[in-house]
Amino acid sequence: MTRNDSGVIAVLDEVTALVPVLRESGIEGEERRWIPDENIELLEKAGVFRLAVPRRFGGLGVPVADQAAVLNEIARADSATGWVSMIWVSSSWVPSLFPEQAQEEVYAAGAVRVSTGFTPSGTLTAGTAEDGGGSGAPGDYTLDGSWKWISGSRGADWAVLAALLTGPDGTPVPYAALVPFSALSVADDWYSSAGAGTGSSTVTAAGVTVPAHRVLPLADVLAGGDYAFVPYFMAQGAAAYIGMAKGAYERFLERLPGRGITYTSWTDQSQSPLTQIQVAVAANKIEAADALQERWLRRLQEHADAGTQPDLAERAAARGRAAYAVQLAKEAVDELFEAGGASVILRDEPLQRFHRDIRGLSLHALFTFTTNQEVHGRAILGLAPDTPFL
Repeated sequence: MTRNDSGVIAVLDEVTALVPVLRESGIEGEERRWIPDENIELLEKAGVFRLAVPRRFGGLGVPVADQAAVLNEIARADSATGWVSMIWVSSSWVPSLFPEQAQEEVYAAGAVRVSTGFTPSGTLTAGTAEDGGGSGAPGDYTLDGSWKWISGSRGADWAVLAALLTGPDGTPVPYAALVPFSALSVADDWYSSAGAGTGSSTVTAAGVTVPAHRVLPLADVLAGGDYAFVPYFMAQGAAAYIGMAKGAYERFLERLPGRGITYTSWTDQSQSPLTQIQVAVAANKIEAADALQERWLRRLQEHADAGTQPDLAERAAARGRAAYAVQLAKEAVDELFEAGGASVILRDEPLQRFHRDIRGLSLHALFTFTTNQEVHGRAILGLAPDTPFL
């Protein structure tokens, strides 16, 4: 943990104290298909949603490794709350890439919750020259479309949504529109077997007016500012997955005392060599995932401090290594779940929720293991990465 004057130590300590409360809320989050409002209020009070907000707007603006440490701790408590917090914190940095007027609007309160949809499933229409828009002149845009799987949509303040804007030559170009959630509709359509509490509903914009200062080419967003956006998001995401694995590991050890292995002579499971191997394998996979993450977080911060950006090879490596860390975390939870006995499937058992959620959330397109290893491998072999999401 970086010890600076940002107050991040206090945030981490407060979050750690909240772990039992957040873990206990897991069932309620699944039943309502959205994390409890109390969780949001507690994390807001702890300062979590100020972590990535620039200091000049009253935020904490802490280094990426410190942000990841807090997100890791939240996910250790509850996977859904950890995932939503990761989305909001990693996305709350994005408005800092927009013009000053947009930043002042978004960061007015000093804390902000931002959800994102980077699949360009909407359209932007520029105003006409007569009404002040179009032809490159300042003016409003109109946003229409729907975006699926927008995590945190039921509690976010702002959204960054990708949409296609047709250029003068007729070619559609992806842009990012920054809009308040009050201008959007959120469907009650999130029913899932994993990540049930994340409230990842469909969001729709119907003729929403977006001023020019809140519209940017998507390529400019992906290019990033202090941090390279995709590597930054991958690092934050990996922190959440590793946190889930740590939560599962702790819960496995909590359940172990007094447990035997049914239909065997083992009255104390901890005495079984198989269990000893399983828990060691899980522990070392989590440790390896942490080591991969720490190395990349350090490099990402070095670039930010120097005012430089990672090159394409480094960006590809960030995707490959983050996804590998996620894979290790998932395998660790699989190992623990297999060793947990039949009672592990009961709904009030947090271990089964960590298992379902990490397996389901690891299917997120940006964190898919094979895709990211391909991107990384292409860079290692000197080939073009074949994706703009670097």
